Amino acid sequence: MTPAAIRMTADVTGDSAEVEGALSHDTISETDLLSGLFDEAAILIGAVDWETLDHEVLYSGLIGKIEHDLRGFSAQLRSAKRILEQDLIPRTSPTCRAKFCGLGCGLSAPRFTGRYSLQGFDETSNRIEIDSAVGSQMIDGELRMLGGPQTGLVFGILNADATWLTLDRPLTLSTPLGTKLEILEGCDHTVVTCSERFGNAHNFRGEPFLPGNDLLARYGRSSRCGVASSLQKRPHHFWERHLGSTDAMQNMGLIVSAL
Repeated sequence: MTPAAIRMTADVTGDSAEVEGALSHDTISETDLLSGLFDEAAILIGAVDWETLDHEVLYSGLIGKIEHDLRGFSAQLRSAKRILEQDLIPRTSPTCRAKFCGLGCGLSAPRFTGRYSLQGFDETSNRIEIDSAVGSQMIDGELRMLGGPQTGLVFGILNADATWLTLDRPLTLSTPLGTKLEILEGCDHTVVTCSERFGNAHNFRGEPFLPGNDLLARYGRSSRCGVASSLQKRPHHFWERHLGSTDAMQNMGLIVSAL
């Protein structure tokens, strides 16, 4: 290993660690690294007394995304204290904060999940072909391999065109054609999609009609608030369709009145 430094602090900011050198183990192969099997893997770095074998862990965390270049493989180390930087208190947002078919969404994942088989590759565009035509509902979805060298790995779907899917990272070309895969549809997390496509507006975890920071930067107008007037002009059936319940409509009315 090349000499390196590990900086540890007492605050909540992540500790920094840079390590350069060679790793050799029977369970770590170039194919597995390229396939992403070690992305987000846990890592411990410590010091060992070679005489007494006493050891002490100096750094713990996760391996970030592994990259490959002409020199070899490189990975970013993420400190275990990074979890302390997560915001546990939900903040307002125009889009839904819940994971599709996850906690807070209320929809069943099996209902929007299908099984397909691999039919081809397009290495230049990082696309794969499956055995059935799909539509735009697959965009932002997840693909999980059920066989081959990347079994169990999850890929994000960036685009869908007929039977072709563009993935967020490469699929190993040694994956046999005909390999089974599982696809969960995607969601753009807007209230219109939640209401019209899924009929799930009552579980929407967002505030699509709450004025944003741009309201503070607007020029003054003769009316009390352009946003409030535009909201009040919406027909009753619009709010009933998107908000779903009478209580939600009454709460929205209080917000408009306050504006």
